[in-house]
Order: sequence, then structure tokens, then C-alpha cells
Amino acid sequence: MTETSRKRIVILGGGFAGVYTARRLEKKLKRLGARAGEYEVVLVNRDNYFVFQPMLPEVISGSIGILDTVSPLRRLLPRTTIVVREVEDIDLATRTIRTSPGVHPHPSEIRFDHLVLALGTVTDFRGLRGLPEHAMPFKNLADALALRNHVIGALEEAAVEHEEELRRQLLTFVVAGGGFSGVEVAAELNDFVREVARSYSSIDPGDIRVVLLHSQDRILPEVSPKLALFAQKILAARGVEIRLNTRLEAASAEAALLAGGERIATRTLVSSVPSSPHPLIQALSLAKAPNGRVIVTPRLAVDGADRIWALGDCALVPNPDGATFAPPTAQHAIRQATVVADNIAASIAGTKQRSFSFAGLGKMGSLGHRTAVADVFGFQVSGFLAWWLWRTIYLAKLPGWARRIKVATSWTLDLFLQPDLVQLRAGATSGLRHEHYEPGQAVFHQGDVGDSIFVIVDGAAEVLREESATSTRVACLGAGEVFGEMALLGRSVRNATVRCLEPMTILRLPKRDFRLLDASLPALRRSFEDVAAARG
Repeated sequence: MTETSRKRIVILGGGFAGVYTARRLEKKLKRLGARAGEYEVVLVNRDNYFVFQPMLPEVISGSIGILDTVSPLRRLLPRTTIVVREVEDIDLATRTIRTSPGVHPHPSEIRFDHLVLALGTVTDFRGLRGLPEHAMPFKNLADALALRNHVIGALEEAAVEHEEELRRQLLTFVVAGGGFSGVEVAAELNDFVREVARSYSSIDPGDIRVVLLHSQDRILPEVSPKLALFAQKILAARGVEIRLNTRLEAASAEAALLAGGERIATRTLVSSVPSSPHPLIQALSLAKAPNGRVIVTPRLAVDGADRIWALGDCALVPNPDGATFAPPTAQHAIRQATVVADNIAASIAGTKQRSFSFAGLGKMGSLGHRTAVADVFGFQVSGFLAWWLWRTIYLAKLPGWARRIKVATSWTLDLFLQPDLVQLRAGATSGLRHEHYEPGQAVFHQGDVGDSIFVIVDGAAEVLREESATSTRVACLGAGEVFGEMALLGRSVRNATVRCLEPMTILRLPKRDFRLLDASLPALRRSFEDVAAARG
């Protein structure tokens, strides 16, 4: 059987739900014997690694290494085809996935026989004034590293800043969201800034302010009131200012604006809420709950769809009682992954499928400084013992012995060594850039995906239309002229090839940046539409 004729089980998403589905499928398909060769498991994810989310807040303080929370997908899933691309479109009618272009903007499509939706959620700041521009999300490794660098940068600036108001802004750190994610970020952030501030002789530790905002009457609504109160007292004793029944309404470059009009002057605002299903999920014509999550059956098959499955944060998974739904936690996602993989294998083999049933083992949250809260198997534990349980259990769940050894070593050294103060400035580059072409080089080919728009700074190019294996020149372009707009405006592929005639420098504006300008300047879009219309 050739590779192209194999049936595909395509998994979208490389979080707990997606990775553990693929791991289980590798085992289940192997047991099917000869039929296993008919199927290929494909996992599509924008990164080539899996992030162990529960340990992500520790990247802020540096108590574990930056890469200790991640595992390479190709080593976790040796028998799975890994596609490191952004998913741009899911076509349920043709049963194909379109991914973003790579080095060359050729169209990339993946057909599927079974589709597993495990895209999770995204931080959604839409409708909240100023948050998209000034709030820092905390969802992935890049967010954690960006926050760590930003905080160190704020301390460096505060150490040399003489203007009192600006110093207060730099030394005030606001975290919005009092669930597990927000509390753990606030705890790690508080421990880190107060510890490293000792290295700055010009910074008075008493000037540091860490504020946790929560819209409900107690933090950690996921655990019992007793454990939540313990966590609240611990954080308050360590200097965290907890503001209950307080909602973040807007943000600016210099302040967090609260409902009611109060302003907290700050240059650091972290928000773990709100979150919503991935935009790709929102665009699908599938049955969804009011919160946007895909409605699935107890077998985790998407209601009313053929061989489409959903799990994790993007799915509304019913519990056995039929009245409640599984919470969006890692432990539930892992068990759901087992059910999805088993049911896909059962559908291939023609055997009976099973329903999802899992009550949960408990909940744990770190409060930093060797303290935590835990509700495990009905036993409520707090303090050092809970922290020891937290680390022991999560270390055991971390995939791969190499990662476990690295994390255990980092934790041990962290008991004796001071936090690292290095600020890694990964050279952020603007999307807008110059490119140079020599005669004969193609800027793009007919049929390529439209990923950028171009302006010729100097030089010249020809526009070629390719039909029936022949190329016809339809236009010549010179300095100051724009090209590539048709595919972006129509969200289609290139309808011609553009090739350099004379040594040429162009200005490239990627699609993402173009869309920002397009949304902000309607007149700009109209001018491009006029150009496209004139060219026919």
C-alpha cells in the first residue's frame, strides 16, 4: 500500500488532549495487526513541542529551566507524522485541512478520514478596551518567557528611574484572574520580584506592589472555601494585595482600569482571563454550546458529524449523569484522549465503543515558596505537605525520564541558589521588512498561497500568467508599484507569477500585519481594492 493511499487520523492541537490521543493511538493501532498499516496518525501543531502547563508559572521565577517544561513531539510520538504548521482552515465538506504556508507559500492540504479536534482555548481580549494592546496573556511558553523578561526589564528600569510616578508604575505588578492559573502566576511573580529586588540597591522592597484581581468573593473557586481561605492568607502574608469582587474593565500603557473607575498605575498587567474556544472551532458549522464549546456524545464523537471527535477545553463533554460536564483540566483531557483513541480504534475494527466516565482525582495549586493547596481523593491538604505532593505528582506525570531528571535537578539547585536575573532579549523583528531579488528570481508563483503584499522600492518585475504550460507576460512593474494584493483581499491563491527583471528591492508586508492595517484604516483597503479592480 502506498503512502498516499493510507487513511489518515488527523489530530489538531499539541496539548494534553492531542498528544495523549496520539500516544494512545500509536499503541491501539499497533494491536490491530495488518489493518494498522492502512492508517496514518497525523498531528498538526504550530510548535514542535508539548508544554507541560502545570509547571509553566515556574518559568517566571526561573526555578526550572526555560526548556524543562517542554518535550519534543517527535520523541513523544515516534510513530506519528508531525506537521508543524498553523491550521488556517477546516473544510468538513471535503474533509481536508489547510495549513499555513512554510518557507515557500505553496498550498498545503491534509485530507482526513477521522478528525480529532483538540485545539483548546485562546486568551480572548476582544471587547475589552486596551487589553489586546497592553495586557500580557499567560497561556504558553512564549508568554511565560515574555513575562519573565518584561519583569526583569521593569526592575532594571526602576533601578535607574528618578521620576517617582514612573517608578511606582514599574514596581507595581497586576494579575487579573483568581483561578489556579492567576493565583500561581501571582505567587511565583511575587516571590521572584521580592527575592531579586535584593540585588538592586536602589530599589526599596517596600515599594514593590503585587496585586491580584478577582471578580468573585474568594480566590480559587475550584477548591473548598477552607483551602481558598488558607491560600488567601498565605499570599496576603507574603505581600500580595488581593482585591476581591473586583473586575478588570480596561487597560492603558500606564494603568489597569477597574470597574467603577478606579485606576491602578502599572506597567505590568497579566491576565489569565477571559478565554474562549479557538477561532477555528468558532468558524465550524458544528453543534456548539452557548460558551462556544463543541457538543459531543458520551463517546466524544461530535454530535451529528461523521468520524469527527472533540475533547479537552474546546469540547463540552458530558459526565455520566448527563446533567453536568467535565471540567477543562489536564487530568480530564488525558482520560478523554484514551476514550477517543479507543473509540477510533473500535470504529476501525468494528467493535463496541465506550463512553467517557471520570470523576477526577483532585485539584492542586502551588502558592510559591514551598507552599501549596491540594484536594486529593477527598483529603484536603495545605502548606509544605501539599507542596511536596504537588511536586511529586507532577514530576511523575511529566513525560520522559530526561525531563524528569532535569526538573528534579533544577528544583534541588533552586533550594540553595539565588534566582537568575538574566534578561533574554530575543531579537523581536518587525513583520515589515526589505528583501532583495536578482533577475530571474520569482517573488511568488501562480498557485501559491497569498501570505504577503509587496511594494517595489527600486528595480523592476514582470507579471506572468501561466496557462497550458505556457507563460504570458501581462504586466511590468516598477518602483513605487504594489503587487500581491489580490490574493490577500480575496483570501485566495496567487493568480499569476511575479519574477524579477532588474535587481530589485521590495518591501514585504505579511498578511497578519496587513490585516491589522486593514481593520484600522478602511480607506487603505479601498485603495487596494481599486488597484485590484483596475488590474482585473
